[in-house]
Amino acid sequence: MKGAPPRPLRSLREEVYERLRALLNKGGLRPGKYLDLNALAREIGISRTPLRDALLRLECEGFVEIHSRKGVRVAPLTLDRIRHIYEILAALESTALRRVAARITPETVARMDQLNREMVRALDASDFARFYDANLAFHDTYLNLSDNTEMVRQIHLLKQRLYDFPRLRGFVPEWERASVEEHRSIVRCLAGGDVGGAADLLRDVHWSFSYQEHFVRSYYHAQSVAAAVSG
Repeated sequence: MKGAPPRPLRSLREEVYERLRALLNKGGLRPGKYLDLNALAREIGISRTPLRDALLRLECEGFVEIHSRKGVRVAPLTLDRIRHIYEILAALESTALRRVAARITPETVARMDQLNREMVRALDASDFARFYDANLAFHDTYLNLSDNTEMVRQIHLLKQRLYDFPRLRGFVPEWERASVEEHRSIVRCLAGGDVGGAADLLRDVHWSFSYQEHFVRSYYHAQSVAAAVSG
């Protein structure tokens, strides 16, 4: 009886990539730590070649750093890196919103308002996962109107870099409430046909590092303390 045919190399690469992302997301691979590639290959049950390919892709996306002499390190999320990501997101999201102005309908605005209300309900229930999903969906409501799929992909990758590797948990309540109020202001601008005003809010407030820095410091400091305690 013949065994199952070997999996195509592309599917194996994708599988390894997804396995590594899952380990990053769950904190199994800690930021700042160098990876034992032999142990990692054994854990996943693969050879070094597809592991190398997956790591090269993760390096391009900013999740790991490959050093010729020291090896592969999970990229730490420093304050400077967060600032740089905010600057890029401010530019990209505000540009994306302006570019889809003609495609924004009353239904689009109503959906954004609905999702923002869902964020409030999640906050009231102290349900961070629900809040997080509604927050992403709020922004995706207009991002998904864009035909610039590469720009939208980059926006999603940058947000994953901020929040998903590992997935941070817990609230800074003042920040979450402030975010909801910023969303309300964006919705009001869009409801009044002022797409430029909404885009300016995204660039100059919502994704402004200088505006959000005190919240950023509070949030990531709390997460680093929690990681040190759990570790």
